[in-house]
Amino acid sequence: MDLTSFLIQALNGVQYGFLLFLVASGLTLIFGIMGIINLAHGAFYMLGAYITYWLIGYTGNLFVAILLGLPIMLAVGYAIERLAISFLYDRDHLYQVLLTYGLILILNELQKILWGSDFYSVPVPDVLSGSIRLTETQVYPVYRLFISLVCMIIAAGMYVLIGRTRLGMMIRAGASNREMTQALGINIGRVFAIVFSLGAALAAFSGMVGSPVSSVFPGMGDQILIISFVVVVIGGIGSVKGAFVGAMIIGLADTFGQVLIPDLASMVVYAVMALVLLWRPQGLFGRA
Repeated sequence: MDLTSFLIQALNGVQYGFLLFLVASGLTLIFGIMGIINLAHGAFYMLGAYITYWLIGYTGNLFVAILLGLPIMLAVGYAIERLAISFLYDRDHLYQVLLTYGLILILNELQKILWGSDFYSVPVPDVLSGSIRLTETQVYPVYRLFISLVCMIIAAGMYVLIGRTRLGMMIRAGASNREMTQALGINIGRVFAIVFSLGAALAAFSGMVGSPVSSVFPGMGDQILIISFVVVVIGGIGSVKGAFVGAMIIGLADTFGQVLIPDLASMVVYAVMALVLLWRPQGLFGRA
């Protein structure tokens, strides 16, 4: 592999890692802060992609479709938290697994009723449809660079939100001691509803911006859910910083694994997870 090919694959790995981070960051917030094992998180990713495809049919513009789709997913996440998840905070994790698995079945059937079982494609916006020439024979799509830039901005925004704002302070307080936070007059139920809605929106946004570089198809969230759990375990449950580092590791490992050892590519990410857990069972940034 020459230097240019290595650079292209590294850029692909970073871009994939950013998309994984958007999904995994929402998952680690819900899992680490609220204590909810949300198996339906991948379905939010799928819904984001399908809603974008649907709205582009009316608007003809990817950016407008995303701006309209995000409030829809925030509302969907809030409704699911209020009507279902909110009853499980004091229950055993088995109840959470059963309920969220049921949500997978419901959302998958809803997708088939609304959009059928066909594969769809989402066009890249004309303004981002070009490529950057790396050599005389190799180019790199501008849209993939755009995805990385947007994800970097969102990652920075999450850092500021959780670490520098009043809402972030309430989220961290609720994660540390829910009862004491309620005793101080904070409506922790509302805070948790906001966290769940943001997590759903992050997963959906990943599906929205990623839809032009991959097909939109039934069950597309199942694989991303498994990989996102791997990212969360590697980074440490509840750590957004860990989700970012874990996503970059898995993005690069998966990309180079498919190029260098295609016959064993499906094993690479799990081998990386096993090595990390042997070294740090709590994850890279998790608390023991």
